[in-house]
Amino acid sequence: MTEITATAADVAGEQNQKKILNRLRRAQGQLAAVITAVEAGGSCKDVVTQLAAVSSALDKAGFVIVSTAMRECLDNPQGENSLTVEELEKLFLTLA
Repeated sequence: MTEITATAADVAGEQNQKKILNRLRRAQGQLAAVITAVEAGGSCKDVVTQLAAVSSALDKAGFVIVSTAMRECLDNPQGENSLTVEELEKLFLTLA
């Protein structure tokens, strides 16, 4: 029988993935609401409010992705998916 042991990094990675997916799903739902509001001739205020919510959810998902990459680079600097400091900085600034 094979024993599978999850490391703290594995658990943290799964938790971050769930956070990211939840934020992206929330943004997807909010974007659907924006599209529906535009198609229905919704008020400018409602459309812009929903659009701001989409933007915020996507930004937060992006920051979680970048922070996860930073953590992985610190934990395993020689890893297969490791990024340089410059690459991490560029990713971070892309979200700004």
